[in-house]
Amino acid sequence: MRKKRRLVFRTIILALLAAALVYTLYVNFFTSKEKIAVGDMAPDFVVTDLDGKQHRLSEYRGEKGVFLNFWGTWCKPCQREFPYIDKQYQNYKDQGIEVIAVNVGEPEFSVKNFIDKYDLSFPVVIDKREQLLHAYGIDPLPTTLFIDKNGEVVNIITGEMSDKVIQHNMEQIKP
Repeated sequence: MRKKRRLVFRTIILALLAAALVYTLYVNFFTSKEKIAVGDMAPDFVVTDLDGKQHRLSEYRGEKGVFLNFWGTWCKPCQREFPYIDKQYQNYKDQGIEVIAVNVGEPEFSVKNFIDKYDLSFPVVIDKREQLLHAYGIDPLPTTLFIDKNGEVVNIITGEMSDKVIQHNMEQIKP
């Protein structure tokens, strides 16, 4: 009798574990994750760049368009597009465009070396806990959101951008 009870108990535990595994796989692979889409209002955030300046997205509303780029130092497309981003930032920063480059969870030392190597002049922040990455539903890197002065996402580009694509999209968000 004891063996039978033990077998039933073990079977119930095994069934519960299997159900938990199936549920986890279902949630991770078959349910939609919240992603920001074109036409959505961009979620507000406050970040501090590597120069110590705070950037609050809502403070740019009504005044500036925001070029929000998610990237990593290891990312080859990011490395190729950053000189174009910096060039267009120089062209548009006095026309009401703010660039915020969000590095995803890398050490400050690596990010600073990258900035120095490419001589970047726009604000760079590090999303240490990947909170912005998850809030915006970003995947893969690089991904860039073009946010107009009203806080609306005008375009989202996943992957490497050319100089011409960056310029065209900055024109779209220029106030």
